[in-house]
Amino acid sequence: MDSVKLAVNGTLMRGLPLEKNLLDAGATFLREAATAPCYRLWSIHDNNPAMLRVDPADPHAVSVAVEVWQVPAAGLASVLMKEPEGLSVGKVALSDGEVVLGVIGEPELVRGQKEISSYGGWRSYIASL
Repeated sequence: MDSVKLAVNGTLMRGLPLEKNLLDAGATFLREAATAPCYRLWSIHDNNPAMLRVDPADPHAVSVAVEVWQVPAAGLASVLMKEPEGLSVGKVALSDGEVVLGVIGEPELVRGQKEISSYGGWRSYIASL
């Protein structure tokens, strides 16, 4: 495996503060996408989001706007090590049925933080500030 697809939902997105981490790793933007409607999203001190997978029957579950990037396998670790503490990699279900690696939050990270699921994505939320 020379490269992997990575879904990002926050500051790694194009034009945002950590996009450079993807570019430095040799990643290539593939497309804008949305997750399946089984996630919730929180703002972590308005610095970055944390997306958690939940039961699709959860009344607050939404589809979250993401970007899908092609990341060289050798560069994936460097991207993830530069992510804020509490964010990690897991499998993310996209609305078209594809499952890719993606940046997800740990449950403890969102404790006491502002839920922003209703915005449908980080860009929409930061535009509202």
